[in-house]
Amino acid sequence: MPRALKLNPSDDVAILLDPVRPGDDVLGTIAVDRIPSGHKLATHAIEPGEAVHKYGQVIGIASTGIPRGGHVHDHNLTVGEAEREVAITRTSGPALVNQPRTFEGYARENGRVGTRNYIGIITSVNCSATVARRIADSFSGQPIPGIHGVSAFAHSSGCGMSKSGEGIDTLERTLAGYVVQPNLAGVLVIGLGCEVAQIGDLLDHFGLKAGPRLRTMTIQEAGGTLKAIERGQQLVRELIEEVQADRRTTVSASNLMLGLQCGGSDTWSGVTANPALGIAADLVVANGGTVILSETPEISGAEHLLLRRAVSREVADKLLERLAWWDQYAAKHGAELNNNPSPGNKAGGLTTIFEKSLGAVAKAGSTPLVDVVHYAEQIRSKGLVFMDSPGFDPCSATGQIASGANLLAFTTGRGSVFGAKPTPCIKLASNAALATSMDDDIDVDCSPILEGASIEETGKAIYEKLLATASGEPSKSELLGFGDNEFVPWNLGAWM
Repeated sequence: MPRALKLNPSDDVAILLDPVRPGDDVLGTIAVDRIPSGHKLATHAIEPGEAVHKYGQVIGIASTGIPRGGHVHDHNLTVGEAEREVAITRTSGPALVNQPRTFEGYARENGRVGTRNYIGIITSVNCSATVARRIADSFSGQPIPGIHGVSAFAHSSGCGMSKSGEGIDTLERTLAGYVVQPNLAGVLVIGLGCEVAQIGDLLDHFGLKAGPRLRTMTIQEAGGTLKAIERGQQLVRELIEEVQADRRTTVSASNLMLGLQCGGSDTWSGVTANPALGIAADLVVANGGTVILSETPEISGAEHLLLRRAVSREVADKLLERLAWWDQYAAKHGAELNNNPSPGNKAGGLTTIFEKSLGAVAKAGSTPLVDVVHYAEQIRSKGLVFMDSPGFDPCSATGQIASGANLLAFTTGRGSVFGAKPTPCIKLASNAALATSMDDDIDVDCSPILEGASIEETGKAIYEKLLATASGEPSKSELLGFGDNEFVPWNLGAWM
């Protein structure tokens, strides 16, 4: 008999662990369609216009009649005009036992703690990207004691844009966030000299001044490309001398700031990897740390689960305002938020953005929502914070790192090869086939949950992996050398 799961007694569908053929008995329901593993089977007849439930939540509206035992997917399920709950009930979340934990980190003068010790070369404008990369490349292949590496953070913007407005504000906020990122022990900022995104304006975001660990230069002042590369190499050598003596010390786990990501999701992401990461996120918060949930378009249809947990009306209103902004932004460009999921998500069994969002929100655990911040805005709160961002993983992770994340956790069902610098990223597989086929990329296999393993115990194992990674154990993406091309600031505003 094919195996299947019914996640909630009120659900209208069962999730197939095994593929089925017409005539197969699935939890007492006879299949009438050939249905792949990971997809949904109707456990009773569903009328057109009727809401369909999974996780005990609405995932869409039947666009046609669906027979008992039928395949429920994008040919007969849509988000339609479903009402989405937005009531604020302010639940406080479960009581969590604080069991003080520590990790080995780099304590910075500003009170933050790093999990890595990089030198960063940040460009103010695309015009300085090649010079920055040439400088960083000149230090590659030669291990430097006490330093994890010299990395360039180049982007495609910085000029041809308005000097005021959300475009330049978002870019400068992102770049300034990397300047103060705790995983960067020393920073060199390079500009061309005449760009819109001036280095001085960037540093003014936090009242920063050049000093032993923060150097600046422009290519025009240096006298051109070759002289700028030579000058930049000298400044990096000086930064290395300054930070090389940094050593890890034992610090409280309250210094963890964990960015939550998911990509290449499948139906099992919301059943195994995301709920298990949610347990780990709760443990981070229980020990006084911070977790960052992002990707605003991918909470659409599940926002009520976060609104219920808002600590105040002000926090709830911030989230509603960001969702309203996205509705307008998508409409302005002739798109809708329900254009998501992707073809890969659908092949993996996900049908609507509501279904995808309900699984994605599980990453955030169960603690109260303490704040909502703009993309790359500095996070000062402890607890669960929502940071506004697109659903594009590299762009979202870039914002989280700029906001202060010193660690990332990334769940995937179809497979992801993402990694970031300067913040280490562990990847969690939702199913055994992925964990086996892409074992060089996967740090934790969450698939045993489908065979009866405890979500709670898997979450605790993820938390232990996070502490080990924060203390210096390399993630799979670090061993593969990822992170040099994953710096993707969010480009907003008019280009002229």
